[in-house]
Amino acid sequence: MRFGIKTRPEHTTWARMRDVWVAADDIELFESAWNWDHFYPLSGDLAGPNHEGWTMLAAMAQATRRIRIGCQVTGMIYRHPAVLANMAATVDIISGGRLDIGLGAGWNQQECDAYGIELPPLRERFDQFDEGVQVIIGLLSQETTTFAGDYFRLTDARCEPKPVQRPHPPIVIGGRGPKRTLRAVARWAQQWNAINLNQAEWRELKQTLHAHCAEVGRDPAEITCSVNVRMNSGVEQAAEDAAAWREAGADLVVLNLPHNAEPAVLEPLANALAPLA
Repeated sequence: MRFGIKTRPEHTTWARMRDVWVAADDIELFESAWNWDHFYPLSGDLAGPNHEGWTMLAAMAQATRRIRIGCQVTGMIYRHPAVLANMAATVDIISGGRLDIGLGAGWNQQECDAYGIELPPLRERFDQFDEGVQVIIGLLSQETTTFAGDYFRLTDARCEPKPVQRPHPPIVIGGRGPKRTLRAVARWAQQWNAINLNQAEWRELKQTLHAHCAEVGRDPAEITCSVNVRMNSGVEQAAEDAAAWREAGADLVVLNLPHNAEPAVLEPLANALAPLA
């Protein structure tokens, strides 16, 4: 089993988050570090501070040297996918090829209402998401991309310079929808990330993913299956939860740190997780 960390950029400071990521960068057990793509906090005072995810990734790419970095996950509704592709290429270059591109359809009604961003009905949202993923992959991997969809249209579009990772940085699709999300994972992703599930629910969805892979001729072994464990009850409980996910068959556990976490928590956490690695 492999391990990552996630720091929620709500109710905290840039300096504290940077210090946690830099400390994780020095601990070999942690292979990746993640933030999220929201503009409002999701807990506590919803009018409180929350840092923007992608500008933070660019800074973290410069602050770290080894650990992989990503946003878990980027809401497709927030940015035109061609703009996001250019952002991703630049962050991958800054990091020296350490970016994972986390993508999701988006869901936060409060943020959309506040900013005047349209949040389409679910079916339309996933149609838009499918097109957006194809636009991003095309721009990052091809010299020029022409795409004629219902939501996005590109004509001989370029994204230069290209990212370090070829043909493109790994695509991480987050969600648990058995029809649309897992079908998109089977078609395009190198990692599937699932949250807020128990092991029985996750096993059932994993079987659904395998069925989608069979339909599109994809080897499911090519797809890393990751889950999140909230570290709300201490290091030992987090290790027990991770062990349960290892038994269930998850490849990667991302430890969701409290928003006030200090770098000092990482070494005892790594020691507790080491027997599972």
